[in-house]
Amino acid sequence: MRQKTKFRRKITKNYEKRAIFALQILNNFTNKKYAMASQEDVFKKLVAHCKEYGFVFPSSEIYDGVGAVYDYGQNGVELKNNIKKYWWDSMILLHENIVGIDAAIFMHPTTWKASGHVDAFNDPLIDNRDSKKRYRADVLIEEQLAKFDEKIEKECEKAAKRFGESFDKEMFIQTNGRVQEYVTKRTELHTRFANALNDNNLEELKQIILDYEIVCPISGTKNWTDVRQFNLMFSTEMGSTADGAMKIYLRPETAQGIFVNYLNVQKTGRMKIPFGIAQIGKAFRNEIVARQFIFRMREFEQMEMQFFVRPGDEMKWFEHWKSFRLKWHKALGLGDHKYRYHDHDKLAHYANAATDIEFEMPFGFKEVEGIHSRTNFDLSQHEQYSGKNIKYFDPELNQSYTPYVIETSIGVDRMFLSIMSAAYCEEKLEGGDSRVVLKLPAVLAPVKACIMPLVKKDGLPEKAREIMNQLKFDFKCAYDEKDSIGKRYRRQDAVGTPFCITVDHQTLEDGMVTIRHRDTMSQERVSINDLHGIIDAQVNMKNLFKKIVE
Repeated sequence: MRQKTKFRRKITKNYEKRAIFALQILNNFTNKKYAMASQEDVFKKLVAHCKEYGFVFPSSEIYDGVGAVYDYGQNGVELKNNIKKYWWDSMILLHENIVGIDAAIFMHPTTWKASGHVDAFNDPLIDNRDSKKRYRADVLIEEQLAKFDEKIEKECEKAAKRFGESFDKEMFIQTNGRVQEYVTKRTELHTRFANALNDNNLEELKQIILDYEIVCPISGTKNWTDVRQFNLMFSTEMGSTADGAMKIYLRPETAQGIFVNYLNVQKTGRMKIPFGIAQIGKAFRNEIVARQFIFRMREFEQMEMQFFVRPGDEMKWFEHWKSFRLKWHKALGLGDHKYRYHDHDKLAHYANAATDIEFEMPFGFKEVEGIHSRTNFDLSQHEQYSGKNIKYFDPELNQSYTPYVIETSIGVDRMFLSIMSAAYCEEKLEGGDSRVVLKLPAVLAPVKACIMPLVKKDGLPEKAREIMNQLKFDFKCAYDEKDSIGKRYRRQDAVGTPFCITVDHQTLEDGMVTIRHRDTMSQERVSINDLHGIIDAQVNMKNLFKKIVE
């Protein structure tokens, strides 16, 4: 009888354990689904916020817009210009061996033949027959790899809670059967994917999608077409007559403008290896799968620097620029945990090493900058196609050679989106009130200070204008006298203004104003004479530069 009772208790406990385990799975799934939905909601709110407060508008919106093309509004252009200044000065001011140029968008068409863009600048595309939507095949597979990573991380998180401080993540991954199963599947997929990309095997890319039962996010079906290549360059014609017109391309990258000018810059600037050439400019790609707001657009802006080095020294400089560029990003204070390196599975035809710096967007970790070792491919190709000698004579070695190149390439628009994503914040305040605030790095904020007279009379507007006239030569300032002071604060929070300066009746007597700090909402009385120093201490870019070169 006792044995039967024990047996029944054992069965009951097993059912309880299974029920608890099932509930945990359901809760994890529900929480994950809720988190994904929550992130999507935040991203939608961010997009709406960008339009409402003058950061980004759909291009030609009164004509229903153009797909994947956007205009920057009055606040957006200020933030964008500040990002570009931060990058430009970090290259030109901090490095005496880096100079800048501004090359034309239109280039001789042979340029793109030499660079390989005419023959090899393609994306592998696949269509779902049911949803009629088009996707990049490589992106679909990368998302499947990310799912395996998520499963592994979830198992590790559960184990960490169970074992506490004694938890050894690496040992757990190596010894846990379930995790090893995920690791094995991920490794197999990654190997097949990398081989298919490097072999340009379109049939294998489709087979991977079928084998791993990857479905269309819209239709939920696996009814896929074959994978095919699509060239991304825009073409047009230059010339006054139809017979004399020459087919040219809108540049898909800014780098080639640097390469064809490399010898001009080297000779006129008397540059010695190693040296770099920096450029900021527009590029154009006929993206078929353009989505996620300004993350992937057809007209975008790049900040690129090509660093010319001796053959054999390229990997040393590749590691140097990887480190330097990550420091540049982290100096903004958006959160070190939001950045990671990602080595390329497939190297471009010109590269022998490539790493992306990825940032955690609301839709996952995505590339914001690429660091590439381009070897001497570009210069050798231009020398061959042009028939001109563009080798560098090294006086220290007493020989001529074609330099190798390390490239750092960052998308201005993606950088803009990463900063806005990290800065957007919805806060609940005491008393049940709430606010939306952009906690932008002060050095990048579109407006540094807003001057506000408490009321529109009694000489307060005149005093406020006087203060603004003192500050506007050094800082982008705004003036606001409409609505209550609380509403004015909220407006400035929404555009990320670090300081609000309120002029009241006491100001006329003692020369003191109230300065409000955006992130903490704390207020203090300070002298008008101290305002310049207080603002400058927070918005001066040299504070960031010191962090980078430490």
